[in-house]
Amino acid sequence: MKAVVLAAGKGTRLGPFTVSQPKVMIEVANKPILEYVVDSLVGNGIRDIVMVVGYKKEKIMSHFEDGGNFGAEIEYVEQKKQLGTAHALHTAKDSVDDEFIMLPGDNIIDPTTVSDLMEKKKGISVVITESEYPSKYGVVVLSGGNIKEIVEKPKEEVSNLISTAICSFEPSVFDKLDSLMKEGKYDITDLIQILVSETNVKGIFTTGMWADAVYPWDILKVNSTALNKLTEEKAGTIESGATLKGPVSVGEGSIIRSGSYISGPVVIGKGCEIGPNVCIYPSTSIGNNARIGPFSVVEHSVLMSDVGLGPGSHLSNCVVGPGCLFSSRFSGVGGSTVFIHEGETHELANVGSFIGEDSVIGSGVVAGPGTIVGARSRISSLAKLSGRLPNDSIVV
Repeated sequence: MKAVVLAAGKGTRLGPFTVSQPKVMIEVANKPILEYVVDSLVGNGIRDIVMVVGYKKEKIMSHFEDGGNFGAEIEYVEQKKQLGTAHALHTAKDSVDDEFIMLPGDNIIDPTTVSDLMEKKKGISVVITESEYPSKYGVVVLSGGNIKEIVEKPKEEVSNLISTAICSFEPSVFDKLDSLMKEGKYDITDLIQILVSETNVKGIFTTGMWADAVYPWDILKVNSTALNKLTEEKAGTIESGATLKGPVSVGEGSIIRSGSYISGPVVIGKGCEIGPNVCIYPSTSIGNNARIGPFSVVEHSVLMSDVGLGPGSHLSNCVVGPGCLFSSRFSGVGGSTVFIHEGETHELANVGSFIGEDSVIGSGVVAGPGTIVGARSRISSLAKLSGRLPNDSIVV
């Protein structure tokens, strides 16, 4: 059994976190989203993987190489122009000659999600799950265990069941793709809708993990979901007087200094220095080579690798891209806000700020709820931030 993994897209709505890497390589719980997919396939004995790459493909290929370090054999095919998910699947046509499964590379899943498909599939099958926000996805209507209809991002409530776009297909599906693309249709939802109208397409409800990040604030939820499966490791140094409660993982070469308090689930990468006297609260991931200064508080946040957070700072419900440097007393505390993106209004509760990679933030800066700071920005001391700042912003 081969698996085709779609990993060519950018993830534009996740900007500024996809400036230099594709969405599939964003780390949650200190592991790229795509790695969860590969691990789940290998955990089910599926090692033959065709990976469709495109945007910033070198980031993916240098991480996974031939797949050997992950127990897989990976073949890469390139989608030179990212027209849509069905178009991405079509690029794998010459690499598939038997029944196969297809998975998006930008959702975190666990082995149960794959095993549910493998054990219950019958012909063309689609894994479905429940969603709190079905209007962001292809919503599924079932009849007798088969998919009767799939509606892409419906305006009115249809169902809370959505397609995960994890499917089992026969090679004959590529003929359907040829016809679809001649009509200018390039998405998997279009393909499934055509198949539903012509044959039985089984809907398989999964009990496994499935989470997707569409907007920057979704990274927080995906990270929390991933941390529920955290494997503890205590490879670093934990000084006397530091307190760790619950599931906490500390990477090799990291040091947790005296007076620090960490309540899991929390993962801390390699080569980090935390404290002294730092509080880190649940659902927080801190990447490799991070520095968290004394008397700082971090909760329900994602700090990617090489972040330096100055003393006396407070981050709550924040996502910080790699390489960001903060002077002292930064405040990014969660609250409620309304965010308008591409004409859509999002009412957000308890969100902090979202800081793009390689940004430098001065002392005493306050970022209001829902603030998005573009990559490589420079923010002077005592600035008050709100709304959305483009990449390379300078605030004086």
